[in-house]
Amino acid sequence: MEKRNLRKERIGVVTSNKMEKSIVVSETKKVKHPKYGKFVLKKKKYVAHDENNDCNEGDKVRIMETRKLSKNKCWRLVDIIERAK
Repeated sequence: MEKRNLRKERIGVVTSNKMEKSIVVSETKKVKHPKYGKFVLKKKKYVAHDENNDCNEGDKVRIMETRKLSKNKCWRLVDIIERAK
């Protein structure tokens, strides 16, 4: 049996689900500024594949890296951690 490489996983919040079978996930992390020492919020957006269109805006989700699915989409939805209220 062939062994797969480890794949990157990210946890973020769904910011858009207006596309068919696609979502935009925003990951926010705190990074310490190298010179001044202040913590700065960094945001990164990922376009992920949502096969069943079951995510809504505000949901906390886990996504995993995969092969290229379209021009911008190379992540897929693994599971929904927490639903939006």
